[in-house]
Amino acid sequence: MTLTELLESRTSTRAYMAKEVPSETIREIFTTAQMSASNCNTQPWHVAIVSGDKRERLAKELVALVSSGAQPNPVFQPGDYGLADEYKQRQIDCAMALYDAVGIDRADKVARMQLMLKNFEFFGAPHVAIFSMPQAMKEVNAVDVGIYLQSVMLLMIERGLACCPQGALAFYPDPIVDLVPIPSGNGILFGLSFGYRDEAAEINDTRTQRANFEEFAQMIS
Repeated sequence: MTLTELLESRTSTRAYMAKEVPSETIREIFTTAQMSASNCNTQPWHVAIVSGDKRERLAKELVALVSSGAQPNPVFQPGDYGLADEYKQRQIDCAMALYDAVGIDRADKVARMQLMLKNFEFFGAPHVAIFSMPQAMKEVNAVDVGIYLQSVMLLMIERGLACCPQGALAFYPDPIVDLVPIPSGNGILFGLSFGYRDEAAEINDTRTQRANFEEFAQMIS
C-alpha cells in the first residue's frame, strides 16, 4: 500500500476479534516507528503495551471507576477542553455518527453511557498501548509523541491490523499507574487499542467527514 492508500484506509476501529497479535509483530511495529521525527531527537515518548490477564484486570478496574461517577483527573489538559465553533461541531458530528451506526438515540442516556464505557474496555481489543511523556514537558513535546503515534497507526494498517487512538484513557490515570510500569514523573497522554478488526460489527461502519483544503489552509504568494 502507498502512504496515500494507508491514510485513506485508516479508521478508528471500535470492535475487535479476540485474536491476539503476535508479540514479534508488535515489537517490529513499535521499533520501526522509533524512526519518527522528534524535536532535537529527544524521543520523549514511553509506551507500555498491555495484553492478557493484565489487560483484563485494567479494563475491569477502569470500568468500575468510571461507572462509580469518579471525576476525571488527567495529568495533561484533555483535547476536548474548551472546544467551540466548528471544532465543537465536529466533536458533536463524530458522536452522532457513532450513535447512528449502532442505532442509539441521542436522548437515550443509558445506551450512550454503555457505549462510552466501551472506551475503558478498549473496545474489546486484545491489546492497549499507553503513551506517556515526562510531566515537565509541554505542548511541543506532545506533538512529537503524536508524530510517533501516527507512525505506529500506519504501520499497523500496513500489516492488516486495526487500531483506535483514545484520549479518554488519560482521564483516569490512577488504575493504569497502579497496574502498568509508567516511568516515574511521566504523565499519560493517550492510549491506543489495537488488534484485528471485527468486520461484522456495525460500529466499524462509522465514517466521519474531513474539512476541505480551503477550510484549514491558505496558499500565500
